[in-house]
Amino acid sequence: MQVPQLDLKAQFDSIRDEVMEAVTEVFENQYFILGPGVEEFEKLATDYLGAGDCVGVSSGSEALRIALSVLDVGPGDEVLLPSFTFFATAGAVVHAGAQPVFVDVDEDFLMDLGDAWRRRSRRCRAVIPVHLYGLQAPMEGLLAFAKAEGLVVLEDAAQSFGARRSEGASGALGDAGAVSFFPSKNLGGAGDGGLIAFRDKERAARARSFRMHGESRRYHHEEVGMNGRLDALQAAVLRVKLRHLDDWNNARRRVAGRYESLFANSRAADQVMRPALPEGGEHVFHQYTIRVPKRDELMEQLRGKGVASAVYYPVPLHRQKCFRDLPGLPESLPVSERLAAEVLSLPIYPEISEDQQSHVVESIVEFLA
Repeated sequence: MQVPQLDLKAQFDSIRDEVMEAVTEVFENQYFILGPGVEEFEKLATDYLGAGDCVGVSSGSEALRIALSVLDVGPGDEVLLPSFTFFATAGAVVHAGAQPVFVDVDEDFLMDLGDAWRRRSRRCRAVIPVHLYGLQAPMEGLLAFAKAEGLVVLEDAAQSFGARRSEGASGALGDAGAVSFFPSKNLGGAGDGGLIAFRDKERAARARSFRMHGESRRYHHEEVGMNGRLDALQAAVLRVKLRHLDDWNNARRRVAGRYESLFANSRAADQVMRPALPEGGEHVFHQYTIRVPKRDELMEQLRGKGVASAVYYPVPLHRQKCFRDLPGLPESLPVSERLAAEVLSLPIYPEISEDQQSHVVESIVEFLA
């Protein structure tokens, strides 16, 4: 039995007519760059998140980069962020001219607030909590920390669109939130795309200018911005998919629940550390990530059984070669380093079958038991 990490073809088959109608409309009107279709998607996203205003941009990485500029984070500033995350979180900070300060994470893969307190300095200007794997970070404590330290908060919500806690939606709780629409995301486009959610409309207006080379009006530039626009074709696909997102996220939660049941009732229950299944909608399971001994050997076993798996992420950011000369680089972030050696993301998508999930778990149990 073959079990892919993700099956985008199955998703497309379920919405083919809707997507093709939306895309055809773009080709009919030949309005490819920004325009009314992008504006409509921005409004839909703003309402969905409960944000002040949302701005569509060219990728999740550019969402982080533009948001940092709009939040006035730049040279001389330090930015607290978790070491256990995707590279773009730190890369955006460096491109903004600021210095990343790497913080350890907790056992749920989220920023360790205590470690953030220890690593702050007078130069700290911002904090970037990452809602990793689809689990929303506990923002109440992070926001209180930021307020006490005078920091702006940029949420990295690249993997958590649709996750919510009682205080609100992922990406709409800080001063700004960056979202990715990379095709593999829960809400994925037909290529690169991103979004920035802002609490206030003035910053959103500046971001709209910044993504157009800093234009205030045609050929008049208030600042040096960049080309970071969301294409109308991407917005058309995303408008269709947004209508289905809650159903897809609920399906992912059911898939995660089946994994939990299968593992809990297996001979290897004590050897597989599974992600928590929190109440409500705060986890959208962009990834279902377990922790296991002999992770790399297990991956080889799964590959031989036709089961795809992936490691997100094998090298923490504080161990990356490009950051080795950063001043104040921590010698060790023990939880991040341990996770990097143990994490394994299993196939998860709304269309995965119970038989496929059973095959995944049985293949893991056979290796561990």
